[in-house]
Amino acid sequence: MADKTKMDRRSFLKRSALAGGTATAGALAAPAVLAQSPLVIKMQTSWPASNIWQEFAQDYADRVQAMSGGRLQIDLLPAGAVVGAFQVLDAVHDGVIDAAHSVPVYWYGKNKAASLFGTGPVFGGSATTMLSWFYEGGGKALYDELTQDVMGLDIDGYLGFPMPAQPFGWFKDPVTTVADIEGFKYRTVGLAADLLQSMGMSVAQLPGGEIVPAMERGVIDAFEFNNPTSDKDFGAQDVAKNYFLSSYHQASESFEFLFSKFVMDDMEPDLKAILVHGVEAASTANTAKAMRVYSADLQWLQNEAGVTVHRTSQEILDAQLQAWDELIPELESDPFMKKCLDSQREWVEQVTFYELMNAPDYALAYEHYFPGKLKM
Repeated sequence: MADKTKMDRRSFLKRSALAGGTATAGALAAPAVLAQSPLVIKMQTSWPASNIWQEFAQDYADRVQAMSGGRLQIDLLPAGAVVGAFQVLDAVHDGVIDAAHSVPVYWYGKNKAASLFGTGPVFGGSATTMLSWFYEGGGKALYDELTQDVMGLDIDGYLGFPMPAQPFGWFKDPVTTVADIEGFKYRTVGLAADLLQSMGMSVAQLPGGEIVPAMERGVIDAFEFNNPTSDKDFGAQDVAKNYFLSSYHQASESFEFLFSKFVMDDMEPDLKAILVHGVEAASTANTAKAMRVYSADLQWLQNEAGVTVHRTSQEILDAQLQAWDELIPELESDPFMKKCLDSQREWVEQVTFYELMNAPDYALAYEHYFPGKLKM
């Protein structure tokens, strides 16, 4: 069934390309048909329609259409329109959809190494550091090896938008020690689940749209998703009032743009380049928008919704690093994961030394001009 779907979709793409993008003699005789026949790429996200990340995905779709002069059109669908949020990888591989906008950690259940491409150990590098590793430090080749060679998937993936470090999350009462979180039923995903389970939590891996209902029903006691805007839109402030920023559980994630290899193989070279490099354009646009919206919504949560914003305690952060120390040798028992981790460590040791040595103390400057606003 999957093979038939792929072939049907591949044939469709070829017909669409001929109708919409190739200047044959017949096409020249019918310019009106050319103008009305873009090549349509069906892309589903892992996000609800109302989530800010669906808007981020639309930023990508808009740029692809503009750069292609209308020859390419992204038919963008929210989570659940075709398949569930965690099923988009299979759907792209099977040819059910042409592309997806998601995060690698959502297919962690298929191969734990997925988590290394966004939610793995943090050796000191930020999301920007690790996105740079993907494109300049050998990460893309390792990603292709995992998806195409190890897992045998007909997909071609790219990362974009280095996300700010994810908050530790939402708690009904303040937590400052490791003992405070022991026994909590907590929502996270990927290797972060392994990490926090080793710290005494009981972890449930849930899609974003299911988190707040689970909190309301008592299925979980605390949770994280990703950022102040998504958390606000989910209604996190209605079920918990203590919001802990800063954490090492998911500090270097980026979006994943998944494409069917059949779609990419059939694409005209210039249109394929637009799909690929459009990820870079959207990454810049998403970063700028996230800075504006995330910061504004954090202010709203604090000033209008009665949420107390904390920084995660040094004790919990130290315990997270110690938990990573214990988890890494287990991960490295897998040769591919060890190869990835070795590559990441080498990259971070070199690049983050430069980043940290070169960066001035921005907190000092902020405190100078806005005294008293930073609270630990």
